[in-house]
Amino acid sequence: MSVTTPQTQVRTESHTPGFLSTRPVWLVGVLATLAGAVVTEAFALVARTAGVPMEAASPGAEEAAEIPVGGFVGGVLFWAVAGIVLAVVLAHWAKRPARTFTVTTVVLTALSLAGPAVAPHTATSTQIVLAASHVVAAAVIIPLVARRLSHVQR
Repeated sequence: MSVTTPQTQVRTESHTPGFLSTRPVWLVGVLATLAGAVVTEAFALVARTAGVPMEAASPGAEEAAEIPVGGFVGGVLFWAVAGIVLAVVLAHWAKRPARTFTVTTVVLTALSLAGPAVAPHTATSTQIVLAASHVVAAAVIIPLVARRLSHVQR
């Protein structure tokens, strides 16, 4: 080492895979779903606390029914099963599984917004919270699963 020559360290970047990138796709899907369900339920609880009525009706219903605490968790878990199956299938057969998963699930999320928009006997504030909850769940789940799919080795 010379006193007159500045010392420069060259860093070699060694990419160490993250925890989720080394786990099975289905497991990452389950973990992402659990995280999405918890965040979505917390979002709904904040809306309840703010005074948003949590009563909604399905098409054809005569009146709105209360959405129970935990109802958002149930909804996320129910629909995420299809997303996990989709992710596993794409991991095995898609040329670009992360991109295909992301595009497909974003489109499906956008389509899912129609449900709250047409819910009869449902307050507008509730419709907005329901639609936003779809986006909240998707914002948690889709990136985590897509990141895992981006590490699929062919």
